[in-house]
Amino acid sequence: MTITLKTKVTELQGVGSKYQEKLAKLGVETVEDLLLYLPRKWEDFSKITSIAEVRPPGAYCVEGSIWSIGNKRSARKRMTITEAIIADKTGTLKAVWFNQPFLIKNMKQGDEVLLAGRVENNFGTAQMMSPAYEKKSDKQKHLGKIIPVYKETEGLSSKWLRNEMSKLVKVIYSLKEYLPAEVLKRQGLIGYSAMIRQLHFPDNSFQLERARDRLNFDEMFLLQVAILNQRKALDQNRAIAIRFNEDLSKSFVKSLGFKLTNAQKKSAWEIIRDLERPVPMNRLLEGDVGSGKTVVAAMAALMVASDGFQTAFIAPTEILATQHYEGLKKMLEPFEVDVELLTGKTKKSERKHILKRLKEGEVQVLVGTHAVLKEEVEFWNLAFVIVDEQHRFGVSQRSALKKRSGSDGTMPHFLSMSATPIPRTLTLGVYGDLDISIIDEMPPGRKKVGTFVIPPEKKEDSYEFMRREVKKGRQIFVICPLIDDSEMMELKSVTAEYERLSRMIFPDLKIAMLHGKMRPEEKEKTMNGFAGGKTNILISTSLVEVGVDVPNATIMIIEGADRFGLAQLHQFRGRVGRGKFQSYCFLFTDSRSETVEKRLDAITKTSNGFEIAEKDLEIRGPGEVLGERQHGLPDINTKNLMNVELIKRTKTEAKKFLEKNNLDDFPLLDEKIKKYDGVASLE
Repeated sequence: MTITLKTKVTELQGVGSKYQEKLAKLGVETVEDLLLYLPRKWEDFSKITSIAEVRPPGAYCVEGSIWSIGNKRSARKRMTITEAIIADKTGTLKAVWFNQPFLIKNMKQGDEVLLAGRVENNFGTAQMMSPAYEKKSDKQKHLGKIIPVYKETEGLSSKWLRNEMSKLVKVIYSLKEYLPAEVLKRQGLIGYSAMIRQLHFPDNSFQLERARDRLNFDEMFLLQVAILNQRKALDQNRAIAIRFNEDLSKSFVKSLGFKLTNAQKKSAWEIIRDLERPVPMNRLLEGDVGSGKTVVAAMAALMVASDGFQTAFIAPTEILATQHYEGLKKMLEPFEVDVELLTGKTKKSERKHILKRLKEGEVQVLVGTHAVLKEEVEFWNLAFVIVDEQHRFGVSQRSALKKRSGSDGTMPHFLSMSATPIPRTLTLGVYGDLDISIIDEMPPGRKKVGTFVIPPEKKEDSYEFMRREVKKGRQIFVICPLIDDSEMMELKSVTAEYERLSRMIFPDLKIAMLHGKMRPEEKEKTMNGFAGGKTNILISTSLVEVGVDVPNATIMIIEGADRFGLAQLHQFRGRVGRGKFQSYCFLFTDSRSETVEKRLDAITKTSNGFEIAEKDLEIRGPGEVLGERQHGLPDINTKNLMNVELIKRTKTEAKKFLEKNNLDDFPLLDEKIKKYDGVASLE
């Protein structure tokens, strides 16, 4: 049988239905899929150490003959122990395996073998514990060289995969090169099939390094081409050019009653310059909670209104939309800008009136939730769309917003805002189709939130502190990881914590709870009660992570803090310290893990959201940091997303390629890039 890239793995000798199921779990159905199932790491067993040079503890690869091998039973532990003595010219070494009695059939006295594994000192005797083994032959597959290690599933070992890959070496050369020759030449990269061969069967460390360089380059180059190509398509659309009214902008800043930070001024100018262009703005305004993003957005909306056009300001929740409406109304009404609010709660008669005025151009700024996306909502001349916490919207919702064109076929300018600091390397790597404005300084006078890790034995002290704060008239957030108790995970639940605090700890205080299983009207009533000062303590799930502004709240308690990512903990902390009072964040944890201690210690030492986000990316990876469902990230190596030099290198090469070429002329490259479609946050 002639094996090709399209041959089904079930047609390969030795791959029956049993292995077909296991390979299917890994997404492997054809020979090509199998060849593209790449190792996750490599172990260098190319150096053979003489037995006399083995020094425990340490990992070694030795070569010799089997002097003796046999099984014995361990009565106490009820297991089979296989012991072998291997010898070379310099000495002997004992090897031990557990519960593998079949080994005495695979290795016999006199066999020449290679063994690789960790050598330990056992009562003064060096022993190689559970080593990998292979009989010596002309073509070693598993030892005596650099060995690939694959991500395994139950019953599918790296050794089995290596064995199957070795049968397919010739087929590798059927893989067609998809990178343009000019890119390969400029970057000094090895060919595609050569890369795949070296990743599976490295000749030496130098060739493996060249293959890994090509692999890393490809991953980020494909991402950059996909993003820049999306940007190129966007730049071909037209938008309404908004005129900058300098006198009006100065009057607006003067009316605020406080000075803008330099970061706010810079961001506002970048946005205004974008609005002046006849191509759609696609910008991300990023800054920590309380850094003043809404003021910057309000100034931009004022410029749009002064030029006779409309703005849509959209938030993910009714609470947040209402807060933005009240803030924008206060800032813009002195300049005779008509601001209206449209949510699912808007009364039918009022809704009808707003929609009529919106269509006729009387409403200049419409603030709302996703209700603004409905077809019945018609703008007279929409020129600007602002979305707060854009990662909370689905891809289809964001796409609908971007494509809502005006009567003349123009596309609105698009500004997204996020209080979740995104690692700078990710902004370079993933948000290449976006222009980014960063507000990385806080308004003057804002007090730093004191952050402390509280072990179980110190909880009572913190409760006393909480009571003293409530007596001063302050309020408290308590965050729990789960809604109900879970026997599987010993975490504080909202319902259990509510019962405990309200009955045992603070029976005299007003306590409320908030979670996702409540009806929308219940959530809103609870949150409004807390915001209005009717409740002393609010116990909640992560619902309060975004969009709750309660200046009187001064304490944030986070139960099971070790279960949250650092960026999320930082967001919770941002819910307090929003008023004039000193605020505190207490991280409750029962964990004594050294890793947990290091993570939580990191957040107590810095309030810089970008530093925290970088640490979070390093620990958790891009999928969790960004949210895989929203961003559709392929399985990208986290190290590549943190490698600024690689990102710059691939972005430069992607720009050069797209300036001279059209993707349609490179079908193989285009096919590879398709898996990155929609990777940009706003696409």
